[in-house]
Amino acid sequence: MTLSSFADVRDAFRHRSLRQALYDEGSVIMADCLLDLHAGQHRDRRRLENRLFGRDTFRYFEQEVLPGTIEAVLTPAAASGRADLVELGYRAVMNLTAMIAGIDRAQGTAEETEALIAFAVKFGEGATMVHSTRPRDLLRAEVLAAMDGFDKRFFRPSLERRRAIVRAVQGGANPATIPRDVLSVLVANVDRLDLSEDVIRREVAFYLQAGGHSTANTLTHTMDDIFGWVAGHPERAGRLKADPSLVQRCAHETLRLHPASPVAHRRAVTACELSNGQKLDAGDLVVLDLTEANRDPAVFGPASGIYDPDREVPPGIMPWGHSFGAGMHACIGMELDGGTVKGDAGSGRLLGTVALMASALLERGIRPDLDETPCGSTGSARAHFERYPVRFGSPESEIR
Repeated sequence: MTLSSFADVRDAFRHRSLRQALYDEGSVIMADCLLDLHAGQHRDRRRLENRLFGRDTFRYFEQEVLPGTIEAVLTPAAASGRADLVELGYRAVMNLTAMIAGIDRAQGTAEETEALIAFAVKFGEGATMVHSTRPRDLLRAEVLAAMDGFDKRFFRPSLERRRAIVRAVQGGANPATIPRDVLSVLVANVDRLDLSEDVIRREVAFYLQAGGHSTANTLTHTMDDIFGWVAGHPERAGRLKADPSLVQRCAHETLRLHPASPVAHRRAVTACELSNGQKLDAGDLVVLDLTEANRDPAVFGPASGIYDPDREVPPGIMPWGHSFGAGMHACIGMELDGGTVKGDAGSGRLLGTVALMASALLERGIRPDLDETPCGSTGSARAHFERYPVRFGSPESEIR
């Protein structure tokens, strides 16, 4: 059964008798991870990990961590005059992602960052195996080999360091010495949640790939959409540089039209009935067509398929549609990537990682490299870019 209207998808996301099923084939990475859990198990782990993802933490990342990271990545790229946008996205976000996941970088070198990117890319292929066009057995073997390398170089030392810190705190040391990251939370609650080391390793690998892979691809799609929106309209480039919130709306519109996953899968754990009256037996699979739901004209208007960062959405509807999910499995890092929306500002509006990076690129005069053509991914049915050559330093009127 496929659901494609905005309302039906929203209700299915929130239906307690439907469990996550998109990542069943990607169990080599996703088995027993937060995103794959259901009901009480999901609730208990989500409550613990939610403490790491409060708005104050996101504000710290956005204001204190990201600017320096983005500067370190983009300054040499802009100086060289050209780069690959996909690589820039990974490099800009990978160290932040590793920090959140709880992976230490002992030397803090560029080579370590590149190694983490390679692991994140391979883990991303494993997690999204349902959409892979490659032989499953071959891909699964590659992911397991990558996991082994990741374990030896990064995970094991990070795990042992946190175990030692937690033991010291249990012996009376200051609790503030425990790092605020996913791995530390899992180590500190290993008995309470009955976690095996394999599950902890997969959970950390999941965070590494989700933060790096999804953000880098969303950034690339965002810039591609901006290039098209600005083409022939130089005044729009000026608006983007003058108004960071417009860049954020561009990112939200891209997220709506290009969700990281074009579909979500849910499987009925018991016989149940959907809000539209359709009945399911236990074990039935429901496909949620996010691409179509995010273009539902009943919600986003008759021009719902057209990129328009000035679009007004109805009250109570997120500008990115269903791209971050909803209900119990709404993306835990939603505000880190997308920021907060109007009316959600509280003590200060967050622009989100994607908008911050896009603004920094625009300030450096980024434009497509017309001598080279962007390449889409050949190993997955998901519409991701594998390469996107860009140049820097053009006047605003030349962005196209």
